[in-house]
Amino acid sequence: MSAKKSPEELKSMFEKYAAKEGDPDQLSKDELKLLVQAEFPSLLKGPNTLDDLFKELDKNGDGEVSFEEFQLFVKKICQ
Repeated sequence: MSAKKSPEELKSMFEKYAAKEGDPDQLSKDELKLLVQAEFPSLLKGPNTLDDLFKELDKNGDGEVSFEEFQLFVKKICQ
C-alpha cells in the first residue's frame, strides 16, 4: 500500500471491511484478516502472525480494532 493514503481513503478502507459483520465501527479479527490480506499482504510474511498483529492493534483489549487503533497502525507501518 502506498503511504499516500488520505484520511478519507483510510476511513473508506476501514469501513469496507468493518461492515462485513457485527459493529460497522470496529474490525473483528476475521475482518482484520481480510483487510490485511487484501491491502497489506506483506505484513503477513515473516515472523508476524495475524494474532500478533491483532494484539498489537487492539490497544484497549476489547477484542476489536477501532478506526483510531487502525489509523495509528497505518501511520506506524508507513513511516
